[in-house]
Amino acid sequence: MIAIIDYGMGNLHSVSKAVERLGYEYTFVSDAASLLNTEGAILPGVGAFGDAMKNLRELGLVEPIRQFAASGKPLLGICLGMQLLFESSEEHGQNEGLNILPGHIARFQGDYKIPHMGWNRLEFLQQNLIFAGVEEGYVYFVHSYFLQPTEENRPVLLATADYYQEVPAIVGKGSVYGMQFHPEKSGTVGMKLLENFTKLCETARTK
Repeated sequence: MIAIIDYGMGNLHSVSKAVERLGYEYTFVSDAASLLNTEGAILPGVGAFGDAMKNLRELGLVEPIRQFAASGKPLLGICLGMQLLFESSEEHGQNEGLNILPGHIARFQGDYKIPHMGWNRLEFLQQNLIFAGVEEGYVYFVHSYFLQPTEENRPVLLATADYYQEVPAIVGKGSVYGMQFHPEKSGTVGMKLLENFTKLCETARTK
């Protein structure tokens, strides 16, 4: 069973339907006990970083999500959900994140269209089980903020895309993953990445 974390700011319908199409069972959770009783979790997100963290704190989910990540069970953050995995964000002021992965979320700056919206090609930087059977194809992004690549967080960068600079597209450390794009809206490539995540959850269930 995969937990889809419901904290009032996720695109639950599209994510849950994608998991359903893959033939994997899911449940919406908004409390610690339900979350910790599953073998995998997805943290979706649409909206502002600070509001998302406020909702997670009010639901008492910040420490349970950190505990879940530390347990070795697979955790996937999608779009804003990926950004929340990091230390902080400058969106509407400085906001503390879940601090599961190292790095800071910053706004795009430049004479180009913001938000970054559209299809961009992935470039894989490392080998990882999440890439099994996946080609470096195009995926769909919608975001104005991104993880700033640094020497400190480069080890967690699994794939990047190019949007006037290097944009971290997939991150991972151990069993914790993040995808800045929307895999559930990214055609064959995105669905295969989600399928690989569900397979990691299956493996966790049998351990």
